[in-house]
Amino acid sequence: MITVTEATANAGALKRLSAEGVSIWLDDLSRRRIESGSLAGLVATRNVVGVTTNPSIFQAAIGSGVGYEEQLADLAVRGVTVDEAVRMMTTADVRAAADVLRPVYEASGGRDGRVSIEVDPRLAHDTAATVAEARQLAWLVDRPNVMIKIPATKAGLPAITEVTGAGISVNVTLIFSQERYREVMDAYLAGLEKARAAGLGLSGIHSVASFFVSRVDLEIDKRLTLLGSDEALALKGRAALANARLAYEAYEQAFEGERWQTLEGAGANRQRPLWASTGVKDPAYKDTLYVDELVAPGTVNTMPEATLDAVAHHGDVRGDTVTGGYDRARADLAAVERLGIAYDEVVRQLEDEGVAKFEAAWQDLLDAVTKSLNSKGVDAE
Repeated sequence: MITVTEATANAGALKRLSAEGVSIWLDDLSRRRIESGSLAGLVATRNVVGVTTNPSIFQAAIGSGVGYEEQLADLAVRGVTVDEAVRMMTTADVRAAADVLRPVYEASGGRDGRVSIEVDPRLAHDTAATVAEARQLAWLVDRPNVMIKIPATKAGLPAITEVTGAGISVNVTLIFSQERYREVMDAYLAGLEKARAAGLGLSGIHSVASFFVSRVDLEIDKRLTLLGSDEALALKGRAALANARLAYEAYEQAFEGERWQTLEGAGANRQRPLWASTGVKDPAYKDTLYVDELVAPGTVNTMPEATLDAVAHHGDVRGDTVTGGYDRARADLAAVERLGIAYDEVVRQLEDEGVAKFEAAWQDLLDAVTKSLNSKGVDAE
């Protein structure tokens, strides 16, 4: 772990990243991090201006029980269900983190200082339930700088429109394909149009679209390794960056033209691309790969703390590394396709696996909280 003194000395790369128009968000949250001052410290010394959470993060934090003992005891005495207990604990953490980041939110005009919380992943294929859960989470957290995470499943797309149309800021998650990303941006624009038609102000509605990176390389590299040819092995580590760079090109295309200009004139904010899953999965790659190579204005990079530490220590931030690479990106993905690795099949598999992993993490969390409640003499149902 890098000390505060070392962090200050080595924070040049993080400052350069921010100067290039990349908002640095932390992909982690726990009660211990909030109460110890760790989150506030990262805001003060590491240019962190936002926080993202997901079911796996909460499973790790709450599943350990550390920092949650008193609230668990109170919930047990009240005899709440395990679902309600989890909702109370997660929203309490997000509310507290939102308070830590409130000065950033105010200073940035609402652009940053955001904390994201995800709808129950078991609702990923139920539009109406996702909308209802999103409204409930926004009400429970009750902070203007909260973002509600909605998965980019087919059922999630109309939910994005409905929730945005209600004036709630949304973080769209689990985006793997360029086609789905375009659908997400369209759903956001439709939501802004819905909000405007309802007489809501658009300037207070913000959104990010979380485009997942490292998992693409993990899956495609596995297939390239099985092929084993020199051509296949030379393509390892290139598909995820290519996919993300072409997503940024799609973003540039979506936020131009008459439709967007009309909304922008009414005060609307662009839905920023957020690079998610930026921790390197393959130890053969530089641990800052998905930060150094995805620098572009108007983006967010949400990092686990290990990646944040690595960037602070030896990140290579050298300006925009995205917008000049579209032709190369297309060529890299085309080369993967020519080897028989179907892009559409890979990204569909990754979306399905992403939803399944979050559902499994959520169930693990429910099981851990059930055990804790039962240990206190309460039959959680």
